[in-house]
Amino acid sequence: MPTTAPTTVLFTGFPGFLGTALLPRTLRRAPDAQAVALVQERWLDQAKQTLARIEGAEPAVAGRTRLVVGDITRPGLGLDPAEADELRRGPLEIFHLAAVYDLSVPPGPAWAVNVDGTRHVVDLARGADQLVRLQYVSTCYVSGDYAGLFFEDDLELGQSFSNHYEHTKHEAERIVAKARDAGMPVTVYRPSIVVGDSRTGETQKYDGPYYALQLIARQPGRTAVMPLPADPSRVQFNLVPSDFVVDAIAALAPHPGARGRTVALANPAPPTVLEMCEAFAAHTGKRLRVVPAPTALSKFAVDHLPGVGRLFKLPSSTLDYLTHPTVYDVTATTALLEEVGVRCPPFAEHVGAMVAFHREHPDVGSAAMV
Repeated sequence: MPTTAPTTVLFTGFPGFLGTALLPRTLRRAPDAQAVALVQERWLDQAKQTLARIEGAEPAVAGRTRLVVGDITRPGLGLDPAEADELRRGPLEIFHLAAVYDLSVPPGPAWAVNVDGTRHVVDLARGADQLVRLQYVSTCYVSGDYAGLFFEDDLELGQSFSNHYEHTKHEAERIVAKARDAGMPVTVYRPSIVVGDSRTGETQKYDGPYYALQLIARQPGRTAVMPLPADPSRVQFNLVPSDFVVDAIAALAPHPGARGRTVALANPAPPTVLEMCEAFAAHTGKRLRVVPAPTALSKFAVDHLPGVGRLFKLPSSTLDYLTHPTVYDVTATTALLEEVGVRCPPFAEHVGAMVAFHREHPDVGSAAMV
């Protein structure tokens, strides 16, 4: 099925990591298109600086992006009606990247941004004169606590959820899936846990597995003690480098074979929790010593015992992922990515860059852009 070239490409979530990376690639791919980046008022100055950097580095895309203040939590994305009407004219492609990426997010903002925001984007897409495709970034963790093999097309398997992030992303994907099933051209991307660039290690924030890395790295001496629940040699920890996620979305966005598909951007051979922590220890010059620590007890200690949270420097919500029961099948996605020449690097190939960047840039924070 041939893909119509867009004349307008709408990005939500700019100037976040994905929008910053995908905007210039998309404009290079669609040389006749103009981009519209929807920006929250409070991020407008940062968006202007980010866009200036992009255009300075790539003069060929300069002058082709408009920054528009809006709010996905409001109907019509908070846009002026004339602006919304202009977006709907002509072939329109939408990258819906805005979301609350925070395991500890309270329910109010999680539902407003992840669910209501997605519903409003789908409503705008539905009203477009000619929608080329809605490119929607979900997460593998719509699987919730499902125990077993979770396929790309799975969504409703009776799972429950560890936090409001998982729950609201699941509900948001249901909205997108319903629109897709009604005929809307859609591709859903489900990244697993995203870490730094596979070559440079660069990342915008230290969360997820970085909490384990930080705990191991800051211990003095040659031995690092790591409290881990259950049997860490039997639990997979699925993490992928950020450049793989960007490369995959950029390559599949125009690919006819990805239309109507859900693609799991997960590691086909992820390390176990133990292998991951052993690699962190090895790259920081330490030996790992594992101390059994049940998840419920560890979460209680972090949240309620004086000094424990300050010692471990992690939110208790991250501990659930050390016993995460889901295994992600990426067979169909891997075959699709082979068609466009994209490969997920094994963890062993990029863990060194990940640790080196962390060592050289200790001041990177853990806060998400909300």
